[in-house]
This record gives sequence, C-alpha cells and structure tokens, in this order.
Amino acid sequence: MLDLAARDIKYLPGVGEQRATLLNRELKIYSFYDLLHYYPYRYVDRSRLFKVSELTGNMPYVQLCGEIRSFEEMGEGASRRIVGHFTDGTGFVDLVWFRGLKYLKNRVKLGARYVVFGKPTLFNGRVNIAHPDIDAAETLQLSTMGLQPYYNTTDKMKRSGLNSQAMAKLLSNLFAQIGDNAIPETLTDDIVLKHKLMPLGKALRIIHFPKNNKELKEAEYRLKFDELFYIQLSILHYAKDRMQKYVGHRFAKVGDMFNRFYSECLPFELTGAQKRVVKEIRRDVNSNHQMNRLVQGDVGSGKTLVALLSMLLAVDNGYQACLVAPTEILSEQHAATLRRMLSSLPVRVELLTGSTRAKERGQILEGLANGSVNILVGTHAVFEERVQFARLGLVVIDEQHRFGVMQRAKMWVKNNIPPHILVMTATPIPRTLAMTLYGDLDVSVIDELPPGRKPIATQHIFRNRADEMYHFLHKQLKLGRQVYVVYPLISENEKLDLKSLEEGYSKLCNIFCDYKLSKLHGKMKPQEKDYEMRRFASGETQMLVSTTVIEVGVDVPNATVMVIENAERFGLSQLHQLRGRVGRGGNQSYCLLVTDYKLSEDTRKRMEIMTTSNDGFVIAEADLKLRGPGDIEGTQQSGVAFDLKIANLARDEQLLQYVREVAREVVNADPGCNAPHYRLIWERLRVIKRNNNWNWGAIS
Repeated sequence: MLDLAARDIKYLPGVGEQRATLLNRELKIYSFYDLLHYYPYRYVDRSRLFKVSELTGNMPYVQLCGEIRSFEEMGEGASRRIVGHFTDGTGFVDLVWFRGLKYLKNRVKLGARYVVFGKPTLFNGRVNIAHPDIDAAETLQLSTMGLQPYYNTTDKMKRSGLNSQAMAKLLSNLFAQIGDNAIPETLTDDIVLKHKLMPLGKALRIIHFPKNNKELKEAEYRLKFDELFYIQLSILHYAKDRMQKYVGHRFAKVGDMFNRFYSECLPFELTGAQKRVVKEIRRDVNSNHQMNRLVQGDVGSGKTLVALLSMLLAVDNGYQACLVAPTEILSEQHAATLRRMLSSLPVRVELLTGSTRAKERGQILEGLANGSVNILVGTHAVFEERVQFARLGLVVIDEQHRFGVMQRAKMWVKNNIPPHILVMTATPIPRTLAMTLYGDLDVSVIDELPPGRKPIATQHIFRNRADEMYHFLHKQLKLGRQVYVVYPLISENEKLDLKSLEEGYSKLCNIFCDYKLSKLHGKMKPQEKDYEMRRFASGETQMLVSTTVIEVGVDVPNATVMVIENAERFGLSQLHQLRGRVGRGGNQSYCLLVTDYKLSEDTRKRMEIMTTSNDGFVIAEADLKLRGPGDIEGTQQSGVAFDLKIANLARDEQLLQYVREVAREVVNADPGCNAPHYRLIWERLRVIKRNNNWNWGAIS
C-alpha cells in the first residue's frame, strides 16, 4: 500500500514548491499523511436553503437561491466596492465585493438564478454578505452537496490563495489520487467489528466531505477511538513493561520508627483518605515490584504527612529515603517540618541544596554513603552524580511537573535496583487528564481535609469597590495578619505587567504606610527573590506584592488574605493554586478576586465557580471544560504534548475510559508485543511514537 507519510506534499496536484513551503511553515504539513489528518474545524450544511426574510446580522453561514436585480458601484480608491442587490422574492440583501470587480461583472448576469453562500453581517442597519460564493443554480445539486468543511488557515496562506476552499480542493485532489483503499487500516479486524467502527479509509474521507451529520458522527467516533486508543496503549504498555522489568525493594515490615511516630508523634488523627493512601503505599512497597505512585491532594490535605510515613517504612526496613522539592525555600520548609516531627526519634534528616556549605556538604555526602543519613531533603542538587546513597529505597518527588524527565531519571541509577517512587502534587488533576498525564502511575487521591480547617472565604470584587477592600486589609493587618497581593505576569505583556506591579506596589506603600511591604517578580535575581520571600515568611514584612512567582507549597501560616488583581487573566486552576497560599494557620482566611466590571461570560463563570467552591477537583474539572487540556496548569511542564487532532479530553471522558479498557485487553493478551495477531497494532504504535516523540513515562 501507498506510504502516505513518505509522499512529499509538493507532489500533490495543486500544491507545488511554493505552496508546499507555505504548508510546511504555517501548518507543519509535509506529507500526504499530514494533509489527510488536518481536519476541518467546522462544517456548514450546503443542502439547506434559507430565505432572505429569515436573515439577521448574527447568523452563521447561509445559502440563498435567487437573482441579482442590479449592481451599484460605491466608494473610491481602497474603499471602492460593488454591491449586488439580491432577492429571492422574500426580500433584498446586499452582496458586497471589494476586489475582482471586472471579473464579477463579466461572470454574473442580472436576472439569472444563482445560489449564494456566505455569512450575513449587519452594516448601517442593512444585512449584507461580503464576498459570497456564487454559482449558477442549475449547476448545483444541493441535495448531494452535504456539509461543507472549513479549515483553519493563516493570514499568510490566505494572501497566497490558500484559504479554506483551497484546502478543501487539495483534499479533494488527494482522495481522487489515492482513494479509500490506499489508506492502511490501523486496528485489527476483530477490534473494528467488535466495537462497530467505520473502516479507517472511509472515516478519513467522510471527516473531510460528509454528506450528513449521521455519517460525520460515525467518522469522528472512529478517528477519536484511534487517537485515544494509541495514547492509552502506549501508556499501559509502558507501565506493564516497567512492572515486569523492575524488581522493587521489599519493605516487609512496619517497624519501630513507624509505630513510635504513629503512636507518640502524630500531630493529629489521620483522615480516612490519608489512611487509605498509606495502605495503598504499604501494599505497593510490600510487593516485589517497584512502586510508581502519584498522590494527588488539594492544598492542606496532608500529603507531606503521608510521605513521611512512607519514608519511615523505608527506614524501618534498612533503607534510606529522599524527598526532592523544586526550590530551596520549599526544601528548607520540608526539612524543618520533618526534623520537628521526628525530634524524639533517632532518625537523621539532612538538607542538601545549592547553598549548602562545602564542609557541611562533605559531611552529608559521607553520611549518605555510609548509611547514617536516613532521610535526605533537597533540591536539584540531589541529582548530582557525586550524591551517592548506601541503600536508597524510596524517592518522594514534590510537585513533580517542576522537574525535567531526565533529571528525575538520575535517581534511578543511584542503586542497582531502582528505588520506589512516590510523586506528590497539590495541583488537582481531572480524571481524564490523570489517565493521560500520569497513566503509567498508580493514582491515589487524598480527597478529605483534616478536621477543623476553615474553608477560605472567597469574594469577587469589582475595582470600583477597592476602597472597601483596603479598609478590610487594614483590619487584618491590625490583627497581626499578613497579606499577599498578586498581579498577573504573562509573557506577551511582560513590560505592561511589570509596570502594573510597580505602580500597584507604590500605591500600596502609600495606602499602608504604617506597614512594611515586600516586592517579588520573575525579573529579580534568585537571591533577591529568596531574600524577599524569607522576609515575608519570617513576619518582617506584612504584605507581599508579587507576580505569580510565589512558590507552590511555601507555608506562611500567618498569611490570611490573598488579593488577586486582574483575576480575569488567570485560569481556574491557577486561581485555586494562588488561593491555597493562605488558610494554612488556624485563623479564618480570605481570597479577594479583583476585576473590572465588564467581563466575558467565561470569566463570570470562573469567578462564580471560585466563590462557590473550595474543592480543587471540582475546579480542575471546570477548568478543563472551559479552557481545554493544553492550558491547564502543569501540563506544559510535564513532558506530555497534548497534540490531539480530533479527540477532546474534556468532552470525550467516557470514550477515553472505554478505549483504555480496549487497550488494556491488547496489552494483557500480548505483553511481549510479538503475537502475529497484534503485529499491525504494535507496528503502528512504533510509527506514532517515532513521529510524535511521545514521552509518557512519568519518571523514566
């Protein structure tokens, strides 16, 4: 069969060298295969005729049948245009052209019947259609035209004549050249039959040129099934392969350190969710397989305590544990917490960061090598080659999306047998995303907050009520509390945003002249940022004016108010993460979302969700539906590219779960990837992984 991926797009009739270069640069279309999988973004029903009397200025594309009674030339120079007065007997509509006027006059005859197709708009109180398609009525068979595809094209392409219609013409040329049968099947016959799937070649033709909505839906289903199936097959095969390949250290006993801590040092009774997750971890580390588990938990749900209990299991069984955090200040806070909680137990906890002094570093490295250091807390510094452990049994990675895949992999070579891996994240992840982002990990969820924690009171405030807000902040500061004020910083508007931050800081310094303020933004040197954050954490300054560089997990229990300026410029997940910086002490905490009065419908929905829910998982699901997976906090850094051509993780959750089970059946039936029956599927997966550079491994 024809290898479509090997056929250069320039050899397709209608393309050539110049257009091929444009398609390469603008849409990354290099081959027949790429063009075939460049799907329309919407369709317009060309089988239906509207009446002129039905038209309004805010309708989608419509089709009319009638005649042009007269032409009228208007304007001069660049604004010169020709207006055709079109009627179907129910009213008149203006057809407007700004170019091709001579050609138009020669082609279109007054009084002849035409089918006109275009988008109605309102101008000076009159409905008009600019640059409509126009065809002689007798040449069109509307009943067979079906749905017309529309393709996204760039301005450069449009200027070169490669608009949506031209793309449709290229697809038509492609199918005329190859036909349905030249497109190889990607699934086995039994899968296609069992799940009632349309043949792939037919689905690809219909997705570009559907006759009706029914067959379009069937084609979409087949192509979504394919896309999600191979993603899940890759993830599940990787997980199965890892489980078979890597033997894990066995933590067979619950020993003295765990039991003493649990009975004597536990600061509060574990929640039901924490107990459940500890049991899941205990089951993993007591097997003969390497644990690779993700613990999701909202801010304040007690993930660190679960991690500590897991590390004590390692210590009880003669192994060392390592907790890796993305920043020095977060590492220091983790180390201080562990030392405080373990102060009555003979467990040696050390901290290793880039700032650790040479003499102290030498002592720590020696303790790691001889086994006297039980738990190491650190930043990227722990990945260095000279950091060697006597018996590393467990690695806990906090906010894992902040670490590169290759960095994390360095922890594997610290031992002959790779350590157990426990990944923690405070970024709630919707189930569909978790199945894709972390599909090779076993997932535990701490979905319960410790008793006594007060929900953060969240309020949406319009900017014209700022004086009331400042009065409230004064009251909080007089009570001895601290306040965050966050400004957006988005790269495209960096200079404007920094100006807003500086102006806001100056204004707040004047309003709160009796208090000390810190300022923090990404353009500052690391030492400067660290200095200002430490001043705020120690209580030396009472207000921190910052961009979103406030570190995830930084713990300032005395901070009770989070003010988010221009809250409309943040997604839901980011708003929730920022809100989680407060509410860490025993006092009631508040989050104030400040916006202008004029807001889009989506923004109003975001503000409403934030003010009615403190549940990170509810918020993450809503964010996925509103913004799509590519914009969700953390997915860009995770090493996973959401380059989905047709499936949508927000809308196709049920299909994703269904397809995952189909993929699981294949992996279980052929774990070695060598059964002749599944050769087609494994070869297809290899091609996809090579072309897409997928990296579904969370650690490797």
